[in-house]
Amino acid sequence: MRKHWNPIVLIHRTNTRPPLPFPCPDFNQSFHPSTCILIKNLDHMNQDITVPPPSNSVHKPKLRPTLNSYFNKPTLFKAFFFCFLPFLISLFLIAYHNQSGKNSEMVLLAGFCNGSDIANVDSSESKSVPFQETRTGHACSTMGEPCISCTTFNILAPIYKRLDQQNQSVRESDFRAFWLARNKKIVNWLLYERSSIICLQEFWVGNEELVHMYEESLGAAGYDTFKLARTNNRGDGLLTAIHKEYFKVLNRRELFFNDFGDRVAQLLHVQSVAPFSINQNESVQQEIIIVNTHLLFPHDSSLSIVRLHQVYQILQYLETYQRENKLSQMPVILCGDWNGSKRGHVYKFLRSQGFVSSYDIAHEYTDSDADAHKWVSHRNHRGNICGVDFIWLRNPHNSQKLLKISWAEAAFGIIKYQLKKVSLAENDAFAFLRADSSGNHITYSAFCDALRQVNLTGLSHGLSFQETKDLWVQADADGNGVVDYEEFKRIWDATWLQHMDEDCSLEDLNEGIAEDEAIGFAVKKAVLFPHEVEKGIWPENYSLSDHARLTAVFSPVRLRCSKQSL
Repeated sequence: MRKHWNPIVLIHRTNTRPPLPFPCPDFNQSFHPSTCILIKNLDHMNQDITVPPPSNSVHKPKLRPTLNSYFNKPTLFKAFFFCFLPFLISLFLIAYHNQSGKNSEMVLLAGFCNGSDIANVDSSESKSVPFQETRTGHACSTMGEPCISCTTFNILAPIYKRLDQQNQSVRESDFRAFWLARNKKIVNWLLYERSSIICLQEFWVGNEELVHMYEESLGAAGYDTFKLARTNNRGDGLLTAIHKEYFKVLNRRELFFNDFGDRVAQLLHVQSVAPFSINQNESVQQEIIIVNTHLLFPHDSSLSIVRLHQVYQILQYLETYQRENKLSQMPVILCGDWNGSKRGHVYKFLRSQGFVSSYDIAHEYTDSDADAHKWVSHRNHRGNICGVDFIWLRNPHNSQKLLKISWAEAAFGIIKYQLKKVSLAENDAFAFLRADSSGNHITYSAFCDALRQVNLTGLSHGLSFQETKDLWVQADADGNGVVDYEEFKRIWDATWLQHMDEDCSLEDLNEGIAEDEAIGFAVKKAVLFPHEVEKGIWPENYSLSDHARLTAVFSPVRLRCSKQSL
């Protein structure tokens, strides 16, 4: 009988990438795995085809196949259709791709294969391979100096990925082939970049298969992984991966906000495995605190206070953790999806606490409105694009305001925004807050009533009684029990943003380190992928997530800074 075979041809066209140091399975040369062409069962073409004689016939000796037997029409057609034609097509596609460099999608030619898990997946990516130098960890090949890298990425949980805009209930989580293929590609990119620190948001902790795939793949590559689910069984959460070659995890904490959005945060206290060289005779093993979080999406402007409160809790916990563990000053890196842009209250709050946006520092962008929309990192479910993903850095001894003062200014900023939203100017806002007070001042009861009217109190996610009381104490500067117009004006005209790092200077690591100095980090570079988002454009052919991937590279520097708070 003739042997039956089902040819399977996998052609994967992707962007132009440099060769990787491992061979393609079917070719004796180095290719990126995604450019390999796998043609199975070709060996059948080299076998003789024999037909057994009928049982009642006389068996004759096997004859050598004639030339005509190789060129009979059925055999020639099958060989050309199933083997040579796909092979020629694949060669043409690769040649065309190498010339044009255009993005493309995976094409799966399944032949007669009946596998239920095969699906076409659009997985376009950016043209260039990101951060080749970060794959060497501490040693930056382009700069010849020690460095670390950090990647933050909201990978869009399949339970939230909509597949049909007309039917919002259709989610990617219902189609295993779709979410599995997309997340495998995410894992491959993370392993290729090989950042020292990886912070993921919207990690689908509710799916054991996906969790196992990430933990097994990252674990095999040398990472320690830590996951944390959101409260109330939301299904998604956080995953932080620390490469054991570069950092040792000294301690970790889990933060549960227990608020309206069921949000959480991870805190990891790590120490560098390889000491950073200070000079020829001295080196230090640098300690760092890393935080990974995903703030609430502002479905309503009144929820801005919730997001601000989440950040306030993180910073409070940072202070408490360092104080209770009697830790010296050390760099703090905050990663995540902050669900707010550079013009928002959270951004300004963090800046007042001495944090800088690594991407904006690397590209020399300021905090001005002119630079607020130079880049984007997210297209939300409403179709709006904005920059919401940040890697924040705060170095030791960076000048910063007292946390309570920064919190009060941020909260008053939200109050001012809510009042301006209903077209209240300064004088009108004062009159609104004063309400029916007999004198030209604001009483505490009128203040509380005004906050309730703008939805900042009286709701489950609003300001608490104690927080409202603390704000009143900040507003009543002279402590006489009322807020007059001058005190109100001080709040209304409060200068939010100040350059908190002006008193700090960066020094070469070639000199000694003094007692009042510390080791911090300088931002060497930061890149968003796909590249179009760096120009404020969201590419339509990008489907890996609804967020861009942000990676930053830091190098250690000696800091000489003032320790005084503002």
